[in-house]
Amino acid sequence: MSRAVRRRTRLLVDALGLVTFLACIFPVYWMVNTSFLERREIRAPEPTWVPFGGGLDNYRRLFDDSGFVSALGVSLMVTVGTVVVALLFAFLAALAVSRFRFRGRRAFVVVLLVVQMIPAEGLFISQYKMLDALQLTNTVLGLTALYIAAVLPFTIWTLRGFVAGLPIDLEEAAMVDGCTRVGAFFRITFPLLAPGLVATGVFGFIQAWNEFTLALVVMTNAEKRTLPVWLSTFTDVNRGTDWGAVMAGSTLIAIPVIIFFLLVQSRMVAGMTAGAVKG
Repeated sequence: MSRAVRRRTRLLVDALGLVTFLACIFPVYWMVNTSFLERREIRAPEPTWVPFGGGLDNYRRLFDDSGFVSALGVSLMVTVGTVVVALLFAFLAALAVSRFRFRGRRAFVVVLLVVQMIPAEGLFISQYKMLDALQLTNTVLGLTALYIAAVLPFTIWTLRGFVAGLPIDLEEAAMVDGCTRVGAFFRITFPLLAPGLVATGVFGFIQAWNEFTLALVVMTNAEKRTLPVWLSTFTDVNRGTDWGAVMAGSTLIAIPVIIFFLLVQSRMVAGMTAGAVKG
């Protein structure tokens, strides 16, 4: 391939990358831009691209709503609980299917893959009946249990690739040097699994933080709403949708995810790269 062809190919790839980036970032820009606009500017036929003179009225309406703080607290408790418990169980399950040989191991792995293909809507009735029988509807514990069940198969499947990619020889070498099996695992293998744990934790965090339908079905009490469900209250059949408040709320909801992603970005990229070559 000549240098001119390589240059044109590179320019084409760069152009496609730029178009993809703009297509991804434009909805985010439009959300933030709209959150600062007044209602008449949002409803105007001509779009307002830059919120010159924009105010914080939309954000004030959110903070004046008493449901914001309670929804934020419920979302934080459910999301953190989901990520911590799902990672713990997924870590142990991934170790079991990657390091040990037992009857039904292959079937267990296949079931994990099949479960992820079942539409969530098909499980709503049975899940709600189980929670209702246990008197766990409208509780953080009940919603967290459902989120853990939803996140766990993907988390186990992903972590399994990371664990399987680490050679057992490393632990055996540490045991030759005097470590116990448990000591060799925690001193050698566990630190190498940190990027994988972070990467899967981020996906679990995003899934639990933004989930809407399950929370809408289970948390019918107004004081037990999560942030996405609380945000839907700004849509009224008679008065229409308060798009300024919706966009301001969406911006606030996205901020914790962005901060969490920035904090673990380096670990997450390392984990995704390791999983790509070792899974």
